[in-house]
Amino acid sequence: MGHTTENSWVPSVTLRVGAEGVDVAALLLGTDGRVRGDADMVFDGQPAHPSGAVRHEPEALVLSLHEVEAEVARIVIAGSAAGGALTALAPDGAAVASYTVPGAPDATAVAFGAFFRESGGWKFGGIGQGYGSGLAGLVTAYGVEVAEEESAPAVSGPVPLAGVVKVPGQEPSTGGSPAAGEPAGTPAPVTAGPFPPADRPYELVEGWGFGPVFEPVVFEGVGDDVITLDSRVQPGPVLVELAHEDGGYVGLFPLDKRNREGDYVFNTTLTDFRASSVVVTPKDRALRLKLAADNRWVLRVKPVAAARRLEGTLSGYGPEAFLYLGDGADLRVDFKGEPDRGGGYVGIQSYEVRGRAGGGLPDSDLLLNTTGALRRTVPVPRGPQLLLFSAEGRGPSPPPR
Repeated sequence: MGHTTENSWVPSVTLRVGAEGVDVAALLLGTDGRVRGDADMVFDGQPAHPSGAVRHEPEALVLSLHEVEAEVARIVIAGSAAGGALTALAPDGAAVASYTVPGAPDATAVAFGAFFRESGGWKFGGIGQGYGSGLAGLVTAYGVEVAEEESAPAVSGPVPLAGVVKVPGQEPSTGGSPAAGEPAGTPAPVTAGPFPPADRPYELVEGWGFGPVFEPVVFEGVGDDVITLDSRVQPGPVLVELAHEDGGYVGLFPLDKRNREGDYVFNTTLTDFRASSVVVTPKDRALRLKLAADNRWVLRVKPVAAARRLEGTLSGYGPEAFLYLGDGADLRVDFKGEPDRGGGYVGIQSYEVRGRAGGGLPDSDLLLNTTGALRRTVPVPRGPQLLLFSAEGRGPSPPPR
């Protein structure tokens, strides 16, 4: 009953989602395709999700995709079946997704479309499935039950959902085949375990313009591989996160236009290696990376703006990329080193990125460069700064004070 081209990426930011003349509601679904309880429905009578990530406002929903709980895999947008164009607007007012649903004489409620997770980011796909039993029937299809005394005749907007409870074991149903562009099937539950490590949630830094913005790209494998990034990753500096299971060797190297190895990004035998750094995507070709690994690994490529912020107390081991936004600070570095490996190495390179949008990395200042265990205070210049923290040995990364 609607039309859409294909599932499309949307930025992981705060979106304003509405349909002209239609009061919309949101259902937050887990990996099993069902709501977890009545709190996972946001509508005019229940205008805010407990997480704060989804809010109902006059004529629109506000979805802060970067704040959605990790347990939520899909957000279905629903409303009356009076017809209209569902549109999602970015903070700058640009439309990032839309889906048109014509009027349906036999339906009083419709599932317009859904935002769903993929490869660490978010996509949108149209559904266009109508329900003659109104919004009460629609939400029942996604694993909830409306108490009989609350089931009022269908009206043009969402019906009150007080007393809605989850139906244990009930599978979601659309009452027919998925419409074109609907995310196919119910996502399989994610197997719990220490590997691959969970993707670290992040919030893009407001006003940070260094490097391209794109949806994160994820690669997984075992052993050696060559990874080629596609056109989604535009030229400029990008964040690379690598996780390697157990012990053994892992190394990551950029390849030039002749497929020769450049200076290593990571090169270590640390156990259960977790690290991040910055690599520059060339202007004239795709970024290619050569990975040498003994065991299972996960590689994530993200905008530099997704790097960890240097604030509070941070600890870990191995290399890490940080963003510093303050007016200057003293960092207290407590590095335990690696006595069995010549003491271990620790270093901090600082890149001032104020006013820089693209190109390569600017010239760096070496804030710290030493071997062996130490406790030292290191001054960091006024932000915005990109800090690349290098460490061969176990010990905490630098906490600001």
